[in-house]
Amino acid sequence: MAGVIVIFDFDSTIIEIDSDNWVLDHFGLTEKFYQLLPNTLWNPLMNKMMNELHSQGKTIEEIIEVVKKTPIHPRIVPAIEAAYSLGCELRIVSDANIFFIETILKHHGVLNCFSKITANPSYVNEEGRLIICPYHDYLKSSHGCNLCPPNMCKGLVIERFQSLLDDEGKNKKIIYLGDGSGDFCPSLKLKESDYLMPRINFALCDLVSKNSNDIKAHVHEWRDGEELENVLLRIIKTNIDKGNNVVGPKIMSLDCKMGTISTDALKPFPEAISIPL
Repeated sequence: MAGVIVIFDFDSTIIEIDSDNWVLDHFGLTEKFYQLLPNTLWNPLMNKMMNELHSQGKTIEEIIEVVKKTPIHPRIVPAIEAAYSLGCELRIVSDANIFFIETILKHHGVLNCFSKITANPSYVNEEGRLIICPYHDYLKSSHGCNLCPPNMCKGLVIERFQSLLDDEGKNKKIIYLGDGSGDFCPSLKLKESDYLMPRINFALCDLVSKNSNDIKAHVHEWRDGEELENVLLRIIKTNIDKGNNVVGPKIMSLDCKMGTISTDALKPFPEAISIPL
């Protein structure tokens, strides 16, 4: 094993867009969804939209076919397969729902690469309707984090996983990849030996820049699937080389706040960024 655990967000990280929005757009429910959103939380509203589709006579098979067509960069699947083949444990922590995530990963042949998917539970009931539930039952209790939506605190998920690693005496490095504001809380939980990969021109990258003193992990940014693959595999291979006492090449720094990369930085395997204070 590589001694590295790679934790992916899903929407706009593994896939190119938000999976909920993709389905809503296809079935013409986007306008209705955003009209209702100011008075309803996202997670239960998506469940309501699935009920709407069912009432319109849309079948679960039709929904599955739409979900399978969700855009994904052509280098994402090879990146997942390569990280898995190098012995990394791969996980997903996402505010999307399990049904959409597993459908997409299975369609692309990489579902078996992931040891665990932590997301909003979902299932097809006896009537053939997709039910979407919150990961955290906020109606019973609050998870206590004001950085995260009521249905999921990703930071709490990461903390529990870190505690499990500590209890098992496993000294492993975590690489966390994300894009949105919901990925900021787990970013704060990463240790100095860990790695954070925020996507350029998305909310997480801006939050990391504005709160640089609170981030302990090494920060490596990426723009698209090709850069994700290059940066991720470079980090993994560097840590494998360190374990084998092999000295790797120096890599140049990037600036998350600028949202741009120099020509040299577009070469394979860029290094950790220097976050402005």
